[in-house]
Formats: sequence, C-alpha cells, structure tokens
Amino acid sequence: MSGRTTLPPWDLGTALLVTFLWGGNVIAIKMATAFLPPFLSMAIRFAIVALILCPFYRPAPGQLRHILPVSLVMGIGHFGLLFVGLSGVDAATGAVVTQLGVPFSVILSWLLLKDRLDKRRVAGLALAFLGVVVLAGDPDHADLISVLVVVASDVMWALAMLLIKRAPPMSPMVFSGWMALMAAPMLLILSLIFERDQAQILQSAPLSAWEGLAYTIVGASLIAHTLWYHLLRTHALSRVVPYTLLAPVVAFTLGGFFLGESVNALKIAGGVLTMIGVAIIEIRLPTFVSDTETT
Repeated sequence: MSGRTTLPPWDLGTALLVTFLWGGNVIAIKMATAFLPPFLSMAIRFAIVALILCPFYRPAPGQLRHILPVSLVMGIGHFGLLFVGLSGVDAATGAVVTQLGVPFSVILSWLLLKDRLDKRRVAGLALAFLGVVVLAGDPDHADLISVLVVVASDVMWALAMLLIKRAPPMSPMVFSGWMALMAAPMLLILSLIFERDQAQILQSAPLSAWEGLAYTIVGASLIAHTLWYHLLRTHALSRVVPYTLLAPVVAFTLGGFFLGESVNALKIAGGVLTMIGVAIIEIRLPTFVSDTETT
C-alpha cells in the first residue's frame, strides 16, 4: 500500500494558515519590540493568553509536570530569546534565521534519540547554516549578537518540539494556556532584572506597539500555535515542518510593506541557501518515501 506523501486538504490548509500567521508574527514582534522591552512584551503576551484560556481549559492530573519543562524551554528559552533577538535584526533576516529550528531538531534527534543522519541531511545542514552565515555578513541589518540570540532561540524551539512530541496527548488549549501561565511570571522577573522604566514605557507606547502585541497573542498564540500542536499530534514532524519554509517569504513581503525594509542580494542569497538546506533536510524525494511506509 502506498503511503500519503502530502497532507490531507484540510490539514494542508491549516499548515499554510499557520505559515502565514507565523510570517506575519515576525512583523508583529518587530512592531511591538520597537517600543516595548522584549521580556516585558512576552510576559504581557503570556499573561493575557493564560487569562483567556486557563479558566476554561483545565489540565488532567499529571499533565502539569509535562507542561512545566516546555514552559521553561519554549516560553522562556525560545520566545524570550526570540523577542530579544528579533528586536535587533530586520524582519526578513529574523524570519530566515528562525528556520534553523529544523536543522537543530535534526541534530538533537540524532544526538538524543539516535535518529539516522545520512549524507543528504548533512548536506542540508551545511547549506542551512551557510545561509545564516551569509545573512550575518549583511551590513544592512543589525549586530551579530542579535543573530546569535535568534539562533539560540532556534535550539530551544527544537528541544521544545522533542518535549511536545514525547508528552502524553492533551488539548492544545490546555497546553497553550497553562504553559503561558507558568512562563508569564518568570518572564516578568527577567524583565524586572534586565529591563528598566517598564511603567513609563507602557504609558508612552504608541498604538502600533499594542497592535503588534495583540497580533502575537491572537494570531500566533491562540490560533497558530493551537493549530500547530494539532498538526504535531496527527502527523509526523517531517510532514508538517516543510510548510514553514514559506514563512520567510511572507516576512520578506510584509517587512517591505509595513516596515519599509529593503531586500538586497545578501538577504536573498542567505535566505535561499537556508531554505534550500531546510528543504533538503525535511522534504523527502519519492525514492525515500518507502523509508517511512513501514506501518
């Protein structure tokens, strides 16, 4: 019996919607962090998500112990570092660098789960990382430190994906709400330690900052991540992750339209190299399909 190599139509539409929302989320983060400190932005985002979801979606006994490590790795490690890093790079560069979550997930699966790492994937890893090196050399965007912070957030994303896949099944709403509840106070503490003048900044922030933050809450947290958790539960990671390759295209387009960002040869070259590398890693050619059709 031949196995399906593409998602069913409904799930395909879901994956494309998530990709569009995540591409737009990079723009929204840039709009928010242009005025609001990154850790404070994330603390507010998660606090509002928790207020919306937690009263209506309660975890079953034993589920909180699986949500807690994800809240640390995803809520603090990934999102905290992502907001800090994206505040210092342009949207197009940030969207491309976030694609390194896929190569890092392959590396962690190889190191921790003993998954096979063949020559094709090694070549994909090399291309993906080469693309980010090209982007880091672009004189038009911000400092190298910001790029490295986004890369660190990608490592945390990859680790979080492994934790989510190994956790027992639970409602995406429960997962999103209670992860947010656990992460919000920790991010607020980080804001109080590393950021200053929060009250004054909140009072003077323009409408565009709140619009960006609202998008990250509704578009990214409540809609995109809920749909993403559903896809992870119903399909193999390698079948849904390739669709996120379209997110940088969305960010490139919206970054120019909303933020007036320019696109130069280095951005295009780095973006193409990274996305080709990720595609080589995750998109199986027909000759490899039989490797996954054992059940």
